[in-house]
Amino acid sequence: MSQYYKPNRNPDWNYGGPKFRLSRTKIALFLECPRCFYLDNKLGVARPPGFPFNLNSAVDVLLKREFDFYRKNTSKHPLCDAYGVDAIPFDHAEINTWRENFKGIEHKHAATGLTVTGSVDDVWVNPKGELIVVDYKSTSKDERIESLDKEWHDGYKRQLEIYQWLLRQRGFKVCDTGYWVYANASKDREAFDGKLEFEVTLIPHEGNTDWVESALLRLKERLDSDDIPATAPDCDYCRYREAADNALFTASNKEKKEKTPIKKLANAKNKTVQLF
Repeated sequence: MSQYYKPNRNPDWNYGGPKFRLSRTKIALFLECPRCFYLDNKLGVARPPGFPFNLNSAVDVLLKREFDFYRKNTSKHPLCDAYGVDAIPFDHAEINTWRENFKGIEHKHAATGLTVTGSVDDVWVNPKGELIVVDYKSTSKDERIESLDKEWHDGYKRQLEIYQWLLRQRGFKVCDTGYWVYANASKDREAFDGKLEFEVTLIPHEGNTDWVESALLRLKERLDSDDIPATAPDCDYCRYREAADNALFTASNKEKKEKTPIKKLANAKNKTVQLF
């Protein structure tokens, strides 16, 4: 069995189980495809995971160490100076928990009873005492990355906004503006020479968390229903499952037809053929 994909999750981690938590990624999955969300959280069969991007993870770890240096010294990172952002890394007793996978910032949502969690990359604070949500991203593209305005970037925006919502639920004053620290690996060098060079840009986003409450209510209603959601038209996983089911059904019927024995019974008056 693959070490990365283990179907039939322990029921303790499904909806209704004692260990169930509604992570930021599960909320994103619900918005993307309610059917996949239902299969995952109600029936316990998650999508196969993608292979881990270890280079991206390495960039995240190094950025966290870099900003932690300025957190310890209560000073501003040069990137903030370069972009005119008056903020320093936020020093809080729970900062490492907030940034840890499978823990993160946690809040019990009163209206649904769901425990919502999300692990943030970093949190800064401005002179007004407002917390600023920061998310690290890394890639390698030819153009300079100064904005995230493609349709598929909506998921990045919702991710940042869920973190803003979680911090507000914990009683913190949160700035509407969050940031992506985007590291873009250059491909312009003549040789690799055992190292990558990154251009790091700071991209602002004016967050709006008004959608979160209604999404949680709709999500909870879906979890409490026994009706399986319809296939999402833009979900590649749903399309694959449907195509695979149809192909298997066709192949199975063809195999049965080919294996059905035909016995001819001679009849004195009329030749009849009986199928068994």
